[in-house]
Amino acid sequence: MLTKCAALDLAPYKIRVNSVNPGVVVTELQRRSGLDDDAYGKFLERSMNVTHPLATPRQELPQPKDVAELICFLASDKSKWITGDNIKIDGGRACLGAR
Repeated sequence: MLTKCAALDLAPYKIRVNSVNPGVVVTELQRRSGLDDDAYGKFLERSMNVTHPLATPRQELPQPKDVAELICFLASDKSKWITGDNIKIDGGRACLGAR
């Protein structure tokens, strides 16, 4: 709701407001939070085969570059009519619900 309210408030100033909501992205975040290599590998495997439907046929998970490209698109004039949206880049995870 914060995104939608900010989008409405800032629209008169030609400012667009969107949020980007990634699923699992291959970074060092989980390792730095305490997962060892084995646990991190299992986490990525489960993400690929259970919680992120697009990851299974691709046999990969999103990389930081994938999220950055979405953000660059949203910052460009190609998305000049997109505002107030919560854009998921989660390989379909939100379609599954909790797993």
